[in-house]
Amino acid sequence: MTNDAYIVTDALTMVYHKGGEEIRAVDSVNLKIQRGEFTAIWGTSGAGKSTLLYLIGGLGRPTSGRVIIGDDDITVLNDEALANFRREHIGFIFQFFYLLPSLTVLENVMVPLMPLPMTSRERYEKAVEVIERVGLAHRIHHLPGELSGGEQQRVAIARAIVNNPELILADEPTSDLDRKTAEAIVGLLQELNQQGCTVVIATHDMRILDRARRRIGMEDGKIVSDER
Repeated sequence: MTNDAYIVTDALTMVYHKGGEEIRAVDSVNLKIQRGEFTAIWGTSGAGKSTLLYLIGGLGRPTSGRVIIGDDDITVLNDEALANFRREHIGFIFQFFYLLPSLTVLENVMVPLMPLPMTSRERYEKAVEVIERVGLAHRIHHLPGELSGGEQQRVAIARAIVNNPELILADEPTSDLDRKTAEAIVGLLQELNQQGCTVVIATHDMRILDRARRRIGMEDGKIVSDER
């Protein structure tokens, strides 16, 4: 059914009601993304790109339609099964980092490993490995409040990849970062893609669009362009 596509959305729709008005944040979107693609979904604020990303990642339930990742229709999974699927297959990177302020870099990165059947030593070694991978070994015992915005985003990326996800979903990962830091973050995402991760980014940042192999434009909840 998927024609070897890794991600398939089938007539995916998300409808909100606000002040008696119906808002179709995502409107009958049909999309296929191949395994290993580096895809940017772009559009102005309110275009629907972040909502589409969240639906693909199972962070929200669509009003109608389906999301298929690999062989799994995630829209029919119950909450527990969906949470397990996200933990096993998807790494999320958010615009606002969502780091726990009272935990160190090391402890923040270890959080996704806590439910897994691992020893404390295994969790520690895995977290240290990805922290070194994103270039923050010298910050491992620092708190988020002691880090720059770019460093906090690197911690968020380390946390997202600590479970070796097949899919990375990033929502505006370079927003509010300076040019040099943003380019470093984009470069890191490209490295992860080259190492086998499928990467899908919601963005309006031209630095990402210029380096993405596929650019999907959205407007009013619909896909209006698809360039490779």
